[in-house]
Amino acid sequence: MLTSLSVTGVYAALIALLAIGLAGRVVVLRRRLRIGLGSGGEAALERAIRAHGNLVEYAPLALLLMFIIESAGGSRPLLHGLGLALLAGRLLHAWGLSGHAGVSFGRFYGTALTWLMIVISALLLLRPLVG
Repeated sequence: MLTSLSVTGVYAALIALLAIGLAGRVVVLRRRLRIGLGSGGEAALERAIRAHGNLVEYAPLALLLMFIIESAGGSRPLLHGLGLALLAGRLLHAWGLSGHAGVSFGRFYGTALTWLMIVISALLLLRPLVG
């Protein structure tokens, strides 16, 4: 039994629950609309598919970067800041995309937070190389 979780582990668990929630939403819509593959031209299903897909496209890279930073001795406050940015970004993005396919507050700021977290993480890992 796990007695303690790493900081990255906490955010990986939360992101995993979000991924299952978003996947569940796709399944519910597929059953309701009787669409087994693709979106069948249904806008709501297409948005649900993309909200889930976008999460699974970005989250693994972000969590891997967090894990490497944590393994290299990154501070807990730094890791929580990165993790919160990732989680908030992914929640905002999923919420924004669930509303409509166009530009929205959630999609814009969710993407921005996620990209910012990834860029900061990458730069932190490259910092020892550049002095």
